[in-house]
Amino acid sequence: MTVRTVARTGSTNADMLALARDGAGEGWWLRAEQQDGGRGRQGRAWMSPTGNFHGSTIVRLRAGDPPPTGLGFVAAMALVEVVASLVPGASLKWPNDLLLDGAKLSGILLERIDDAVVVGVGVNLAHHPDLPDRRTTSLAAHGVTVSAEVFAERLADGFARWLQRWRGEGFEAVRAAWLARAHPIGTALSAHLPDGSAVQGLFDGLDADGALNLRPSRSLGRALAEGGRRVIHAGDVFLV
Repeated sequence: MTVRTVARTGSTNADMLALARDGAGEGWWLRAEQQDGGRGRQGRAWMSPTGNFHGSTIVRLRAGDPPPTGLGFVAAMALVEVVASLVPGASLKWPNDLLLDGAKLSGILLERIDDAVVVGVGVNLAHHPDLPDRRTTSLAAHGVTVSAEVFAERLADGFARWLQRWRGEGFEAVRAAWLARAHPIGTALSAHLPDGSAVQGLFDGLDADGALNLRPSRSLGRALAEGGRRVIHAGDVFLV
């Protein structure tokens, strides 16, 4: 994997989508030292100061590849392995967050055009925002200093390895590894759904396609009805 760096851009994902539209192949990453228009899921702004990691790569879908939704899990596995090599306490939360001692450290954004999927990753290395709806953190807050350049190289190498496993062994191998790095089965979660509703339940693993499974808990408010196991394909999930 090759990492190319620019000093400043609007969004590495937007840049890579444009390059994918023009025929760019996979095998390299674009990293920006600073982004002016970084994006998270559902159009949210993503804080992108100098010192943090902001980067994107392209995956060209091939005949016989597993469903492309699994690429978010591929990126998550590469990401958690890099972070875990630097500091303890890293875990994964569905659908696309990496937590450090329960606080959000990074996010992943997938965007598709034709047969190309752009995988964007943002990681709070040196700075983290103060958000009203969730705890956030950075590696620096845990006493870890790592440059964005070094982090990018490690992430690119890890992503290449997990992409190869996804293609060679299928999504199930990635899913099993993701579950081993996630919060435990039975963790209380609150899921905010695209229609504006919210449900609470206990983490009950992932479906074969990567959807979140929740099971009921009598101790949670706004909980699932008894026997009302829920399979969630889209939404924002929070630890309760």
